[in-house]
Amino acid sequence: MPMSPIPPSSQAQRGGRVPTFAQVALIAAIALLARIMTFGDPVIQVDEEFYYVTAQAMWRGALPYIDIWDRKPIGLFLLYMPAAGLPLRWGLLAYQAMATLSLILTALLVAHLARRAGWGRGALAGAIAYVVWPDLLNGVGGQSPIFYNLPMVAAAALIVAAGERRDRRVLGGLAMVLVGTAMQIKYTALFEGIFFGLWLLRQEWRAVRRPVMLAAYGAILVALALAPTVAAYGFYAAHGQADAFVFANFASIAHRNANPLGEMARNIATLVLILSPLVAMAFAARGGTRDGSPDARGFLYLWFAAAVIGLVLFGTWFDHYGLPVLVPGCACAAGFFGNARFRRRLGPAILVIVALAAQIVVQVNLRARGDAAQFAALSEAVGRGPGCLYVYSGTTMLYAATERCRLSRYVVPAHLNRARESGATGVDQASEVRRILAARPAVVVMRPAFSGERPEIRQIVTAAMARDYRLVAVRPMGHEAIAVYRRR
Repeated sequence: MPMSPIPPSSQAQRGGRVPTFAQVALIAAIALLARIMTFGDPVIQVDEEFYYVTAQAMWRGALPYIDIWDRKPIGLFLLYMPAAGLPLRWGLLAYQAMATLSLILTALLVAHLARRAGWGRGALAGAIAYVVWPDLLNGVGGQSPIFYNLPMVAAAALIVAAGERRDRRVLGGLAMVLVGTAMQIKYTALFEGIFFGLWLLRQEWRAVRRPVMLAAYGAILVALALAPTVAAYGFYAAHGQADAFVFANFASIAHRNANPLGEMARNIATLVLILSPLVAMAFAARGGTRDGSPDARGFLYLWFAAAVIGLVLFGTWFDHYGLPVLVPGCACAAGFFGNARFRRRLGPAILVIVALAAQIVVQVNLRARGDAAQFAALSEAVGRGPGCLYVYSGTTMLYAATERCRLSRYVVPAHLNRARESGATGVDQASEVRRILAARPAVVVMRPAFSGERPEIRQIVTAAMARDYRLVAVRPMGHEAIAVYRRR
């Protein structure tokens, strides 16, 4: 059964043409408005603070997994390096501009996929939805999915374009290279990448029913998708650090403990609340058009399902883990936004409500976490003087702002003080904390006790503070008061 070509009439339908300059400008303007309150803020989200600090350390010769430990792919830190090579103020703006550009380009490709599926009338609204929805999921800055969603949606566009074209294998191969690139930004792209590969094999089987050729093509697709990760492994193996690479990137994930039950329940409830409207809109869009390609619509629906399944399987369910679901979700929602029953009132009303709710969430998070002015005051209290810094708990961006030396490769505080990381990082938490304190850091920073923290680890630090340090400052950061200690 041949694949359905895109009827010429679908390109001529209202809203189904290539986006105009005005539409691109509108998407860009909304993206800027959605994020403008956070531009220049050094403490948008703890993850991207660490990505920046690691990238800055790499400029000074540090090697991830060896000199500074985490389990994220090295491609993510390389992505941050251009921005982290600049002075802090400009570096923050640079990575946030990179994230905003990635958001805009992804939104344009969401609209492109919607048009290919026959949802041209809702394509612009689907793109706008992708621009405003991330703010609800802690995606207002440079979270990794904001970056890796771009190569994934580009891969999807190539797959939809491939069909039964003579160059379909080339397009399929390029798509899987993009999947491999996304996996080197975050490995969770694997779940969607598996679906992409299976769809490409389906395309190939429908075009040429040759099992041997299909198997060979499948092997090539897998090899292309794994090539960036194999290259990263090869670099570490060549430097005698293959075991460190494998443990940090893969084995350590299996050793993590579960988060507290209440925290997981809240995370799941948040994801369900924010993502369920997209599921509902995608469901409502079924059968709403005869334009475009039925195969493209099927691909988008199944991709949406694969993204949701990947989210469920990965676990922990932090809000930003839902960001990859937005790409196929907003593309499918374009069918709802373009439906004659919804596009005049309900569709625009949903976008306005989401945009307003998203800005409320951004404001709430800014007040909870602190802002640039509070961070500047905290950095001043820590100071740039001689001696190393130990952020037992608090923002790792203090390392970048003060340029003080570190005493451990475990820079993320959670790796040494959270119960979920106990036994998962390749070091005993208590032993490493005692080693750091024995090295006599000049300044120690502590936030108040928090859920998931190991009380016995905190006790080690508080005892050392009482014995060898004096409290020199307490500075507000959002809803918390951060204590700064100096050695006596």
